[in-house]
Amino acid sequence: MKLNGTVFKYGDNVDTDVIIPARYLDTSDAGELAAHCMEDIDVDFLKRVRPGDIIVAEENFGCGSSREHAPIAIKASGISCVIAKTFARIFYRNAINIGLPILQSPEAVDAISAGDEVEVDTASGKITNLTSGSSFQAMPFPDFMQRLIAAGGLIAYAREQIKAGNRSCCGSSSCCEKG
Repeated sequence: MKLNGTVFKYGDNVDTDVIIPARYLDTSDAGELAAHCMEDIDVDFLKRVRPGDIIVAEENFGCGSSREHAPIAIKASGISCVIAKTFARIFYRNAINIGLPILQSPEAVDAISAGDEVEVDTASGKITNLTSGSSFQAMPFPDFMQRLIAAGGLIAYAREQIKAGNRSCCGSSSCCEKG
């Protein structure tokens, strides 16, 4: 999958309480969460973000509480991908589970600035800064994770597999019975 967008750049330790402030966690509605995404760290984020845009951040993006509201808010705001030097482990898994592509590339983060136009090929892991012409390589997702992200996340992927009659969606023929 190829993604293309303008970069919003943030520093170290962007935690889930900044991504979606706790005062808005009385809902799980993606649109409502998106309406408050990043407002405590970037008051103009919602005015400037466009579908397909990309977040680039330093170390430990998504640290803090383990709520999945944070990647949901990011994805629902229109962000197509997050590139960081490192991610908090639970944020990484939550992002994959809701179908938000995330890539680790310290070199890309160091070379990309806010406002740059970036293209990401999630299948190959190639990140291209279209503004500067430089390219970087991140570790691509394994095929299974690419299918999961393309489906829109774990639940959507499982629904597709069940609809297709594949009751053994984890790949093991012994874990589920067909029928």
